[in-house]
Amino acid sequence: MQLEKFTYDNRIVRNFGIATLVWGIIGMTVGLLIAMQLFKPAMNLGNQYTTFGRIRPLHTNAVIFAFVGNAIFMGVYYSLQRLLKARMFSDVLSKIHFWGWQLIIVSAVITLPLGFTTSHEYAELEWPIDIAITLIWVVFGVNMFGTIIKRRERHLYVAIWFYIATFVTIAVLHIVNSFELPISFMKSYYVYAGVQDALVQWWYGHNAVAFFLTTPYLGMMYYFLPKMAGRPVYSYKLSILHFWSLIFIYIWAGPHHLLYTSLPGWAQSLGVAFSIMLIAPSWGGMINGLLTLRGAWDKVREDVTLKFMVVALTAYGMATFEGPLLSLKQINGVAHFTDWIVAHVHVGALGWNGFLTFGVLYWLIPRIYKTELYSKKLAGFHFWIGTLGILFYAVPMYWAGFTQGLMWKEFTPEGLLKYPNFLSTTLQIIPMHVLRSIGGALYLTGVIVMTYNLAKTMLSAKLVANEPAEAMPLAKIIVDSSPTDKAWHRVLERKPMKFMVFSLIIILIGGMVEMMPTFTIQSNIPTIASVKPYSALELQGRDLYIREGCVNCHSQTVRPFRSETERYGEYSKAGEFVYDHPFLWGSKRTGPDLHRVGGKYSDAWHYNHLMDPTSMSPGSIMPPYPWLVEQKLDTTTTARKIRAMQTLGVPYAEGYDKQANDDLKIQAEKIALDLKQNNIKVKSDREIVAIIAYLQRLGTDIKANKETIPSNQ
Repeated sequence: MQLEKFTYDNRIVRNFGIATLVWGIIGMTVGLLIAMQLFKPAMNLGNQYTTFGRIRPLHTNAVIFAFVGNAIFMGVYYSLQRLLKARMFSDVLSKIHFWGWQLIIVSAVITLPLGFTTSHEYAELEWPIDIAITLIWVVFGVNMFGTIIKRRERHLYVAIWFYIATFVTIAVLHIVNSFELPISFMKSYYVYAGVQDALVQWWYGHNAVAFFLTTPYLGMMYYFLPKMAGRPVYSYKLSILHFWSLIFIYIWAGPHHLLYTSLPGWAQSLGVAFSIMLIAPSWGGMINGLLTLRGAWDKVREDVTLKFMVVALTAYGMATFEGPLLSLKQINGVAHFTDWIVAHVHVGALGWNGFLTFGVLYWLIPRIYKTELYSKKLAGFHFWIGTLGILFYAVPMYWAGFTQGLMWKEFTPEGLLKYPNFLSTTLQIIPMHVLRSIGGALYLTGVIVMTYNLAKTMLSAKLVANEPAEAMPLAKIIVDSSPTDKAWHRVLERKPMKFMVFSLIIILIGGMVEMMPTFTIQSNIPTIASVKPYSALELQGRDLYIREGCVNCHSQTVRPFRSETERYGEYSKAGEFVYDHPFLWGSKRTGPDLHRVGGKYSDAWHYNHLMDPTSMSPGSIMPPYPWLVEQKLDTTTTARKIRAMQTLGVPYAEGYDKQANDDLKIQAEKIALDLKQNNIKVKSDREIVAIIAYLQRLGTDIKANKETIPSNQ
């Protein structure tokens, strides 16, 4: 029978591989910089563009979408061609995909330090970049499905199932979470508000982890691990069970990020229930991977790529056991907002994503250059220093998290908070943050060594840009008519478009069930009569708060625990957030919660605290913000912002946009006068005045008129 000759495109694989290395070093270096700022705030170099609040999202975006994203595309483009016995559908689309993705990352590197952010975690990029992401993702999808359609292999291997689920789910998540109302080129407001916005964000946030950091990597594991080990996947049946149960259950688990908040209780409970169920499919994947190594463990001793894969799978198992554990309300009540979550996330990120990426790079680069790895000793050194880095990172962060959670909740025998000053808990864990930075530096050293090793490997040989291959055309493949071939899944594997639609339906069920009631049943978010829209100055101040990334260190939701109501004040109610576009509940407390900070301190206190935090809070690790006094508040946007809020349903009076700036000036002058009486001279048109106005407003609505709060609140 005549075989068809064709070539694999290795150039696009090489390009994504190089991008993975470059962005990995950049993203992790930024991570190390912000880690050091948590015990030495001067590491921001006195620069507003490098403060923790501004570059923390740069770090997360760089490691997730630049480092991991490029690694995904590298692995997909390499494995997909070989699994389908076909070159990628279009070399032009491959190039557009590569360069488009790099431009998106560069735009993030420019805009995030400048303060252009939506504040949604893992989705901070503003609306023009969101549109670019959508377009490039479509290019990737067309290229992938075009290749699937022209394949020379009838059945789709398990890795491709995960790639298909990744594509459709990320598309849905990104589009739903990016409904924004633009007011200028780099400023928008989310269409959702408060509780609804929080639910959409963590439905997206949790599933970005699930379908960007997990499913494509499971696909890569199913392809590369058997190749490295020279063994078939342990169980085809287990892979079917693993895949469908994972994509169905994962999508429901987002609300476990919002336990004890003002999200409706039924939604929280659903999130907990499905999080616990998630252990089974997650461990099914880990077991399928580790059992693939049966009979090949002797190779693990000698082959560094397998060492990386084994640790990656182990880290995946640990992280996917701990995730459901943290969703239990009793444990979440202690762990949430602490460094425990940081440790949990990085066991997955450094161990699962990082080590699997390194293993694939060490295996793949020599093959597309048809040469040997430059130095196996350097690869071995990378493995051990990387493992040491993970331990030095995770163990201190676990310790810090346990310490924080327990200190926040501890009472004296007399019934008083033992540590009423939040700062005492921050100071207690500084040594742990120093150790964490050492761990990060060790891990980064390993990545730099790997980059040198792979660069020398590439320079020692020539890339096989178009690798020759041959296979029978699909039309001539004889179909086995045995009973197993007629199984429902075998049939589905032959029909990629039906497979995609079926996957889409499976992932939509959970999102629809969780979100539709919260959007359509009004009683889920009771209104509070005393809650009013922000004044024009407060709205501007809120946007500055978002620009500076304050939400990265401060939460704005008081949970219904005695330890929190004693420290912060009345617990937060759903109706208080109805005008918050976006919500700002936060996910980490490096500093105290701010939801009840309004009226707690004087304007002068806030001014001094922003100018020199240690003057008001000795030992504070918050950086000073002198530029807020130097920079004039841009009031040209006020009218547009008010009109946008009116469009979103915020009940400003008709025509208020025309007088908003007049009201803004009156309130600003009042604050400036109050500061002057405390011997602080500052012009009323400065940004710091707007920030103070916003902080003084926080949480004061229900204090103003408590009797208007419905009894069910």
